[in-house]
Amino acid sequence: MIIYNETIIVDEGIHKQWLNWMQAEYIPMVMKTGHFNSYKILNVLDSPNEGVTYCIQYLTDDREKYNLFNDKHLQELQAIHQQKFENQFVLFNTLMQTVS
Repeated sequence: MIIYNETIIVDEGIHKQWLNWMQAEYIPMVMKTGHFNSYKILNVLDSPNEGVTYCIQYLTDDREKYNLFNDKHLQELQAIHQQKFENQFVLFNTLMQTVS
């Protein structure tokens, strides 16, 4: 299983608005690309960062599906996110694979 993880540190004053937008708009846009099977939203407890830290994990069964998502959709989706919440979050990505 391939997991594309976005860790986002959101300003505390807007984190509820941000989370609502992510659930209602952004995540459905990502899932609509057809490259992921499912997703999870996690709230990082005891984060050392200022603000509220979330991880959004998108799961796919194939590295090639992630590569297609990365090549065709990621830049546009991140631009939408940036425009909506400019200077109110920090985001970094990781790509992981489950170990059996």
